Amino acid sequence: MGELTIGAFARASRLSPKALRLYDELGLLTPARVDGTTGYRYYVEAQLPRARLVAWLRRVGMPLARIGEVCDLYETDPPAAGLVIGAYWARVETETAARRDLVTFLVDQLSGNPAGKGVEEMSDRAMSEMRMRYAAGTDRGLVRPVNQDTAYAGSRLLAVADGFGADGARASGAAVDALVALEESVRGADVLNGLADAVDRVNRVNQEGSSGDSGTTLTAMLWTGSRLALVHVGDTRAYLLRGGEVSRITHDHTLVQSMIDAGGLTAEEATSHPQRALLLRALDGRADHARPDLRLHDVVPGDRYLLCSDGLFTVVGPDDIRHVLRTAAEPADAVSELIALALAGGGPDNVACAVADAVTV
Repeated sequence: MGELTIGAFARASRLSPKALRLYDELGLLTPARVDGTTGYRYYVEAQLPRARLVAWLRRVGMPLARIGEVCDLYETDPPAAGLVIGAYWARVETETAARRDLVTFLVDQLSGNPAGKGVEEMSDRAMSEMRMRYAAGTDRGLVRPVNQDTAYAGSRLLAVADGFGADGARASGAAVDALVALEESVRGADVLNGLADAVDRVNRVNQEGSSGDSGTTLTAMLWTGSRLALVHVGDTRAYLLRGGEVSRITHDHTLVQSMIDAGGLTAEEATSHPQRALLLRALDGRADHARPDLRLHDVVPGDRYLLCSDGLFTVVGPDDIRHVLRTAAEPADAVSELIALALAGGGPDNVACAVADAVTV
């Protein structure tokens, strides 16, 4: 098979010679031969599929380090590489949606319309008279020796954290405590910055004080009067009951969820997958794992919100969760009934719930 000069290979692969030199330095696309005298790089046609894949992945914005992993996988298992690409793009779309919410929030603030779309039609009186009715609870379950879940419900804050590792209880408690401190001190446009800063602080504490295998997930909502600011890391979840319909408003940061997003796994298959508990993001002291989802959610009178750990939703089915949210008279009733269902299902894990109703007085 004949060799191609770097110029010919660049034209065939749709990569510039400058890019090819960079990818050689990074070990991403190594030439077949480098002339020892001139330093000229030569390639072969068999390298074109990898080069073209690099070009395509760069166009969709995939980081170079991740491109190398995908290309290596492509050479041994193309279908698996396809699933990884699909999972990457699903994550991009999720993060883009979250950024869209933040942009809308900033536009509203800077244009003098802090209420935002979907809330403008509510009267000022209704907004001023809306409040939260709330309850929270946790249980050790029937198998685990200690309870590492933490749940909190207050007039402005709902939070659930699921600790793991030797220091999991401390990690989950510290995460919720950091947010409780914001309940009275952060309002308006500062709420998202406050949540992000609190998450950073908790992650640094976990880096400095844990035994190395510990951390926590976290899902919390801080009420700003017309909206709830959501922060989410890991696989704790938030659900919304509105108009009789229940929807999940968080996206799990887990391996199986990424496989579901890529189309390689169904939700039913995920429940029994051997790596269903593997987290892609958590507050475990590592900066690359701690990126939270931050978004704003419009509140409507009559909304009911549920935050819970995986000790609930992996045991209690969606139909039962939906039934309790629809029928429980008070948030405290919903919390008690949901925990009871988790225990009736064997209670294999700690379980935590926080429920709040948006009501007018």
